[in-house]
Order: sequence, then C-alpha cells, then structure tokens
Amino acid sequence: MENQQNNSSLKAVIAVLAVLLVGSLVYIFKITSDADSVKTELTTTLTEKETVMKDLQELKATYDAAITENTSMSEELIKERDKVVNLIADLNKSKGDVASLSKYKKQFFALQNKMKVLMVENEGLKKENALVTSQRDSTVVVLGESKKYNEVLVGQNEELSRTVEKASKLTILNMKTAAYKMRSSGKQIETDKASRADVLKISFTIAENQVARSGDKTYYIQVIDAKNNVLGNKKTEDFGDTSLVYSFTTNVKYENKTVQVSEDLPGKEFAKGSYFVNVFDKSELVSKTSFTLK
Repeated sequence: MENQQNNSSLKAVIAVLAVLLVGSLVYIFKITSDADSVKTELTTTLTEKETVMKDLQELKATYDAAITENTSMSEELIKERDKVVNLIADLNKSKGDVASLSKYKKQFFALQNKMKVLMVENEGLKKENALVTSQRDSTVVVLGESKKYNEVLVGQNEELSRTVEKASKLTILNMKTAAYKMRSSGKQIETDKASRADVLKISFTIAENQVARSGDKTYYIQVIDAKNNVLGNKKTEDFGDTSLVYSFTTNVKYENKTVQVSEDLPGKEFAKGSYFVNVFDKSELVSKTSFTLK
C-alpha cells in the first residue's frame, strides 16, 4: 500500500517537472523568436537608413552639379540643396526607428519630386542659354567680319584719297629764269652780265590736270642772290609753324588746262654769282631752278 502511494507521488512530481520543462521550452522559444524579430527589425531599419542616406547624398550631388552650371535658377537650386543638406544632418542624428525613417523617406520623396521639376526647368534654361550663346557667337563672327571688311574699305579709301590727293596736285614744268637789259624803247635783251641786268624774267608752265580743283591759285616766288639775300618785296608769310620769306606772288586762274606763267622781278646792281629761284604752293616747294650772272 505504501509503495503504491510512493509511486503515485513520484508520478505527480514527474508530471509537474514535465509541465515546467515544456513551459520553459515554450518561453525560451518565444524569447528567442522575439530577439530574432528585434534583430531582424533593427537590421532592416539600419539598411533603410543607409538607403535613405545614400539617396539624399545622390540628391545633393545632383543639385551641386546643376548649381555649377550657373544658370538663372542657381539661387533656387541652392535653396533646395540646403534643404537636402539639413535633412542629411537630421538623419545622422536620428535613432533610426521605423517612425522617424518613415518621416525622412516621405521628406526625401518630396524633395526628389521637387528636384525633378527644377531639373526640367534648368535643362530648358540651359538650352535657351546655349541658343542665345550660339546666336551671340554668330553675331560676333559676323560683326568681326564686318569690322575687318570695314577696315579694308577704310584702308582702301585712305589709299584712294592719298592717290587722288597726289594726282590732284598741279605740276610745274619748264621753269626758266633769265636776266634782261631794258632798252629805252622798251625792248628787253637777254644778258648774263650782272652789271647790265635790269630785270629777272621768271617763267613756268602749270600742266593740265583734269583731277585737280579748278579756281584761283597763288604761288610764292622766292629769288635768292649770290649773297644769300631774298630779292624783291622780301615779305614773310606764315603757314602754321612754317614761315616763308618770298620775293613776290603770282596769281593764276586755273581751269584744268595748261597755263603759261611769266613774271618780271626788277632790280638794280645785281650781284655776280649763282642765283636760286624757288616756287612754293603755300609752304610746299613745287619747283626750283638756278642761273648764274657774270
């Protein structure tokens, strides 16, 4: 009887231990499962945080590249880029829980959509700028070619003006000077003796020139004797910085045809030696000759 009671007690203890063992196993399994779930959730959360961070970095890089293109949208792009930078800083400080990650992902998608809109607008501006630059460059090329052409024309015109100016100048030909003795009858006899000379006759020809300007012309005649004296009126005329001492002037009505000019310079006691005769058109020497009296 006592043995039966002992057996019953032992069975009861075994049954209780078995229940406790099963309960422990169930509890251990639940704890292990919960730990695995937490681990899995943490791993997933960290991965999502890294993904969001990477996406934000790429978004920032896109803005940085667009800003360097320096379009008229640069200020707006900088403002949006700064929002991304601030979100990156906030994400770095966050604990990375599911709720906060959801918030950051939502903000990222909003910023990403804004970025797409701005990039479309920026690309449009770049194309417009490229077109304007191309048109400006074409205009610069055309203006450059026009400037070169104008410079050539100016050069040609200046050369033509110089040619015309040169061609329009009158040419003095056949200049001659001789001394003459005046007879009481008025007859003039050429002489080379200084003691017999009463007058110097100076003559020259103005050549025909159809290009030259017609009208009255004044020439200044300068006669210098053997003693280096200017004979005649010995007047002085100023032409800018140049002064000219001359013997007399001769006025000619020029009509683009050949004109013969002859003038007399009376004198007394002409010196022996060489004489020099110069013809000036204002301050420019246009002809000269010399002769000798014995």
